[in-house]
Amino acid sequence: MYKKNFFGGFILNFNKGLNPGIKSPQFSLIDHNNDIFDLSKFKGKRVLLSFHPLAWTGVCAAQMKSLEDNFDNFKKLNTIAVGINVDSVPSKKAWADSLGIKNTKLLSDFWPHGNVAKLFCLFREDDGFSERANIIINEDQIIEFVKIYEISNLPDIDEIVDFLKNLDEK
Repeated sequence: MYKKNFFGGFILNFNKGLNPGIKSPQFSLIDHNNDIFDLSKFKGKRVLLSFHPLAWTGVCAAQMKSLEDNFDNFKKLNTIAVGINVDSVPSKKAWADSLGIKNTKLLSDFWPHGNVAKLFCLFREDDGFSERANIIINEDQIIEFVKIYEISNLPDIDEIVDFLKNLDEK
């Protein structure tokens, strides 16, 4: 049912989707600045994982810009928002620079190819990239929100911000 992955975490059986209420798989990835992002280091904060298929496309660019534009909102809501896709670190760095992304971490799920997308049951084997999706992980690293979007659709960032605000009001 489980097998050890490269980072010492465990890969869940890929036949089962991840749903709110379960513990998030743990992972580490390199961001566009060549820094390590280790999910386990963010216990005590919420984490928004914003999966996008490929860099250098219009919808993906708009999705990452929406994260950057809402950086201060996320900070007020005790949330770290990161973008994740299968592009390499140098490609992500060039893309982040071209988009003016300064605060949002763009994580490279390049090698092993799509491994984190697979952990979250979001990898599209036939296409070689992930679904477009948003996942919110709470302070205890439990998944609270999962939404998969049509590849061509831009996720509504206001929906995410409103969801986070509602959590704070509870």
